[in-house]
Amino acid sequence: MSLRERIEATWNGGAVDRAAVEEALAGLDDGTLRVAEKVDGEWMVNGWLKKAILLYFRHAEMAVHEIGPYEFYDKIPLKKNLEAQGVRLVPPGHIRYGAHIERGCVVMPGYVNIGAWVGAGSMVDTWATVGSCAQIGRGVHLSGGVGIGGVLEPPGATPVIIEDGAFIGSRSIVVEGVRVGEEAVLGANTVITASTQIIDVTGAEEVITKGFVPPRAVVIPGIRMKQFPAGEYGVPCALIIGRRKESTDRKTSLNQVLREFAVAV
Repeated sequence: MSLRERIEATWNGGAVDRAAVEEALAGLDDGTLRVAEKVDGEWMVNGWLKKAILLYFRHAEMAVHEIGPYEFYDKIPLKKNLEAQGVRLVPPGHIRYGAHIERGCVVMPGYVNIGAWVGAGSMVDTWATVGSCAQIGRGVHLSGGVGIGGVLEPPGATPVIIEDGAFIGSRSIVVEGVRVGEEAVLGANTVITASTQIIDVTGAEEVITKGFVPPRAVVIPGIRMKQFPAGEYGVPCALIIGRRKESTDRKTSLNQVLREFAVAV
């Protein structure tokens, strides 16, 4: 049986195959396996790997883990051998076992949960969190206090995906399987959930979408008035106010965005 078949058999009530679960977690940790991956331009979710994580939680025992002066009491140990992997982790930042961080990443005192994948050269800034199974692309900057949501159940649910070169401004929140396209910029305090209206206001008429920020879009938080039985109230939304230029490199383009649109980060 394949590893996937062994995980599915255990999930469906068969004999507990702990070796399969451990193998799946080791694959997530070293990056040979991913909860979600891009295939022919489309993101595909490997739900069986989420099942492996849930099985790991179900059968793992609580234990004391000591690393230097720190003591932890948990089911999941911390990620190890960071020097050999070329990952910089600043204390008291945490990366859980079962998350993969590519070479050249910097994790400030933030948190990366099990099943997550963070691409090469990305920055997880101070107090930023990367939730379980979230997929962070290469060259991404998650600014201070950013919250990237995690998802384990249902196993087939799409995790939050931040694609290559995106910049997520301070205290922004992206949850519920939202995807942020390549080189997009989210201004500070932008909150995007699966139900948040993402409104493109750059044309003569607004264009409303949900769940996806287009590549190179420049987004800031906004308010849309909505009528309720008790009266009219402002409901949060996200406004696309411009685009990063394709003709410039990422760093230059980002600097131009911040100047041209006065985006707070």
